[in-house]
Amino acid sequence: MVCGKLEIDILNSFWQLTEMNEDRDISIQDIVDDLSSHGIERAYTTIKTVMDRLTMKSILVRYKVGKKFFYKAAMTKNEMASEAVKTVAEQFFNGSYIQLIKFVEKKTEELLV
Repeated sequence: MVCGKLEIDILNSFWQLTEMNEDRDISIQDIVDDLSSHGIERAYTTIKTVMDRLTMKSILVRYKVGKKFFYKAAMTKNEMASEAVKTVAEQFFNGSYIQLIKFVEKKTEELLV
């Protein structure tokens, strides 16, 4: 599953905001405010569009309480990370996790030098 930078920023906000209470109702405004507190300024409508896109990808779930819509993350950070690693392994290493690990080890060594 491929996600863009703003999608990942939004998901990181979800995971951070629900860290202490996974049942917390998260609104678009909650995400706008959290992103803003981290120096990411985006219009409410932009965040809403991206959150709706994440809903279509089944990464977020949207539900209504009264007249207001809220969202929940359908995947944990670990689940998303596992999917990302699987995708990288499949796309660049013919599905071989061993080749992926060797690549990461080599890159780590290069960065440490």
